[in-house]
Amino acid sequence: MSNDEQRGLSRRSILRGGAVAGAAAAIGAATGAGPALAQEQHYREGALRADLVLYNGRIHTMDRRDRVASVLAIQDGKIVYVGNDERAATRGFEGNPRTINLRGRTAVPGLIDCHNHVVLMGNRPGHHTPLENAYSIADVQNTLRDRARHVPAGEFITTIGGFHFNQFTEVRLPTLAELDKALPHHPVYLSIGFTGPSVTNSLGKKFFEAAAIPVTVGADGSIAGGTETGKATLALRQTLTFEQRKRGVLDAMEYAVSLGVTTHLDQGAFQATNTPSDGAAHEDNYTMNLPFLSVYDEEKGIIRLRINYLHQDTDTNVTTLNQRLLNAFKFFGNDMVRTGAIGEFIAASYSGGPVFLEAARRTAKAGWRVEVHSLTGGDFKTQIQAFEAVHAETSIADLRWVVAHVPQITEEYVNRLKAIGGGVNLTGWQYLAGTGAAAGPPFRMILDNGIPAGMSSDGMQIAPMNPWIHAYYAVTGKNARGQVINAGQQITRQELLRLYTRDNQWFLGGEDENLLGSLEVGRLGDVVVLNDDYFTVPDERLKRISSVLTVVGGAVVHDTGAVH
Repeated sequence: MSNDEQRGLSRRSILRGGAVAGAAAAIGAATGAGPALAQEQHYREGALRADLVLYNGRIHTMDRRDRVASVLAIQDGKIVYVGNDERAATRGFEGNPRTINLRGRTAVPGLIDCHNHVVLMGNRPGHHTPLENAYSIADVQNTLRDRARHVPAGEFITTIGGFHFNQFTEVRLPTLAELDKALPHHPVYLSIGFTGPSVTNSLGKKFFEAAAIPVTVGADGSIAGGTETGKATLALRQTLTFEQRKRGVLDAMEYAVSLGVTTHLDQGAFQATNTPSDGAAHEDNYTMNLPFLSVYDEEKGIIRLRINYLHQDTDTNVTTLNQRLLNAFKFFGNDMVRTGAIGEFIAASYSGGPVFLEAARRTAKAGWRVEVHSLTGGDFKTQIQAFEAVHAETSIADLRWVVAHVPQITEEYVNRLKAIGGGVNLTGWQYLAGTGAAAGPPFRMILDNGIPAGMSSDGMQIAPMNPWIHAYYAVTGKNARGQVINAGQQITRQELLRLYTRDNQWFLGGEDENLLGSLEVGRLGDVVVLNDDYFTVPDERLKRISSVLTVVGGAVVHDTGAVH
């Protein structure tokens, strides 16, 4: 049987579910104290069946004891063995499993990104090409050349969001001439953040100047931020077909698993108006998930997607939100794709006011989780005050309401949010363009406080999706130009990895909390084998960590061939 056939069978197993044999529970995970699995109930030949066995690795389970194993086995999508007994790999399980020698590499649970916009990434026009790990104009050119090898001549290669010229040695965007040199046969469009500025090459310039709403393009390929970038992005969006969107979905999924991010809690988009005022964060909230659902229907989905619903009502009738609460189900779906919560906006005015309060009140009464975002020194205060007012009427203590990003939150308000059962999710979005000495978020204060906290990327508009870049920011406090902008708030690598795995269980809720985030018997078999040792590499190499092997529910969904 081919690897592709094996992968397909494993994916079908994920979608079907399937109980783990009772013997797995009887044998259980290895037990013991300390970082290693010093004491364990040994594997018994023939006691377990397995589809996949990973062995000879340093497998960081991220369980409550932070134990490390060398062998892990998966059957029907779930973990059936974690331990150090090499006989579990060398003498074999029942079922003729595929075995993979990790050759001493570091492995971790599949990462959970508890706040991102992977659905927007999948709906990008053109062949979206992340530039998160380009550090010079030459790197940009090489990345685009590599991409062009797999893209038919004449089709657009794009990068919309997730990068900034601050990360390039030259501290500028490439020019038309530099892009022409890299891509003589493909139009290209590179755009920063929500609304640019942007740049294109000669073929792209010709397209944009001939668009229904012509775009002003400089002789050097530059496109001004704001309206001109809006016109360019709109012109590209209007060419999108459903099949192209599905292709973009597959590209986004492939990129995510190449980084080791296997579970994504998507936060929706601003409702598109189909005018130049739309930016990179705009899409049709009522159709943007359909290409993803189609990919899952075809059993080609390779990430776990959790869908939040963003609402921006402007009056206290909160009409669209109310219809959502009446006609949708929270935590509805399967292991691969499931509905989530209301957020990251619950009303057009995200920082408080009567519409925000009414939206929060109705969501609490319906028993839904809420997520809102904080970017300033004052919005978290009015948000948490509104949460407290709602809590006085309808308890939200068990609903896990979240304030996201929180670059400037104070410990007083952390304590107030914690008192009503809330949590915060954190991101290194300041890495690209943040400045100053205390850009936030206050990682150290929040972890020491003990409020439920998790890690996210907020990719792919103003921040990278790459979790290892966020790791770099969190443990060094440095931005893309190497300046310390979050002094005194650095955390350890172990703490950061915990935020991306075990601690992010809390933000998923429902069934997911007992299925994801750590490598333990009975949980879903999501494992990432890294190209370098995350725990020991120099800080600057943290940004270049990636996956050489990604497993989702026992299915190998990314494989560079570096292990076997």
